[in-house]
Amino acid sequence: MGVFFDIEQLPKFRNAVVTIGTFDGVHQGHKTILQEVARHAKKVKGESVLITFEPHPRKLLFPKQPIHLITPLDKKLQLIAALGIEHIVVAPFTKAFSELTAEEYIESFLVKYFHPNSIIIGYDHHFGHDRKGNIDMLKAYAGKHHFEVVEIPAQLIEQAAVSSTKIRQALERGHVEDAAHMLGRNYTLTGSVTKGAQLGRTIGYPTANIIPAEAELVVPARGIYAVRAKINGQQLNGMMSIGYNPTVTDSKEIKIEVNLFDFDKDIYGQEIEIEFVAWLRKEEKFASIDELKAQLHKDKQKTLQALH
Repeated sequence: MGVFFDIEQLPKFRNAVVTIGTFDGVHQGHKTILQEVARHAKKVKGESVLITFEPHPRKLLFPKQPIHLITPLDKKLQLIAALGIEHIVVAPFTKAFSELTAEEYIESFLVKYFHPNSIIIGYDHHFGHDRKGNIDMLKAYAGKHHFEVVEIPAQLIEQAAVSSTKIRQALERGHVEDAAHMLGRNYTLTGSVTKGAQLGRTIGYPTANIIPAEAELVVPARGIYAVRAKINGQQLNGMMSIGYNPTVTDSKEIKIEVNLFDFDKDIYGQEIEIEFVAWLRKEEKFASIDELKAQLHKDKQKTLQALH
């Protein structure tokens, strides 16, 4: 499997079966589409090639609109490769690229660099400046450049689009189990451990404060979660708080903190991956520290049940 970031340095693909998209989340809907691409590549004795873009096109085209990603690029590449796609091309999405006409996109990008045997896309796929290119235009160029256009059924495309939206909505409501069902795996958030106020230590529940690796990633709703954490290759159980810690502080800054069970090493500055397994409860303000400690004890018991 190859991952390519420089389109000027691409190998010559054999009977390239090409698909194009952002594939954020690489969820169950995407999985069906990508398995079809891999099947078609075998059928024509070719190689499957997925083209995606970095940064996300919406980031450049609509810079004032917030963007909420489900998967960072490195995770997305791993997940795509695991579905049998042989080559992934991460094309730089620049201002100049965004200004290519639809005709230039076909001839100066797709044909020039990929020499496709087949292009597999959805009925609603648009490309080129002002999104003027569509599947009908590709079909019009297919004979001239000797490629086949394979249309992904509307139902699959709609399922994929709906799933991406629904996954984001589920996470933003704290429904991590629903998101996991659509993703086909638990949602994960990667970040670095930073030093906080260390208030958790004073009540017997020390926490690692986490800053997400990418600002655009979806952060689940405020609340308490049962999680698994991976750090330095070690997997640990824990419970996570996303919120303001209203019992111990008046801060209006959202904090992401994880209490790792049976773990007391110094991990400041290190990367940590959090896997959201279950929602436990909403964030609450307790009347006293003792009430908070009693609730945290209950949360830990519920977490252990959820994780086992």
